[in-house]
Amino acid sequence: MSGFTNDAPLVAAFAKAHRIAVLTGAGVSAESGLSTFRGQGGIWQKFRAEELASMDGFLANPDIVWEWYNYRREVLSKAKPNPAHAALAEWESECEEFTVITQNVDGLHRAAGSMDVVELHGNITINRCLSCDQEMREQPTRWEGKVPLCSCGGRLRPGVVWFGEMLPEDAIMRAIHAAETCDMFISIGTSTVVYPAASLPMIAAEHGAYTVEVNPDETPFSRYANLIMREPAGEAVPRLHELWRKESMARNER
Repeated sequence: MSGFTNDAPLVAAFAKAHRIAVLTGAGVSAESGLSTFRGQGGIWQKFRAEELASMDGFLANPDIVWEWYNYRREVLSKAKPNPAHAALAEWESECEEFTVITQNVDGLHRAAGSMDVVELHGNITINRCLSCDQEMREQPTRWEGKVPLCSCGGRLRPGVVWFGEMLPEDAIMRAIHAAETCDMFISIGTSTVVYPAASLPMIAAEHGAYTVEVNPDETPFSRYANLIMREPAGEAVPRLHELWRKESMARNER
């Protein structure tokens, strides 16, 4: 089903949606200008992503990996949260329980004001020490020919999940709990092909949640969603939020 004008099941679902879980993917960040991580002219273009976003790649070419992540951070520094990020942050402030689960590492949900954010793949603005595992948000000075070092002397790496690494256990457990206990689950801008994140909408559906998919393209989850919106997140999410707010206000007046 596309759109939601006079959609009785959606209105009924929104009227009782006290716990909402949202899964976001690259489609949300694309509207902030982060559709690609590769720029023109970078020396890293001759490398595959797996060679740059993996421990093996880091150990083989640490300086190249840092150059790539510095470039990605430079792109991110110019990006701003878009209307979808803003609507989700405002929605959270009005809802009893609202969890944003994201596959993105750009931190734009937090920048927009979202508080309950589960970052499945980490955060590119964080660095982690390979020796003591300490995390730090401040970006270290990178001196030529050397990988930045922690105060303990260990080498620093970007605080993201690389190919071949497990997702943080705490993050995936929080995400599963949100999917199992929500009244409504909204999948936004994600292909739902990368597991275990791709299983979250189905977990929510199996536990009785009303499910919504916001994606211009069809995905494996499309056939199971109660509502499908084939439009950009920046347009669809504010509309969904406004309808939920309308139904919430009507519920409180009854």
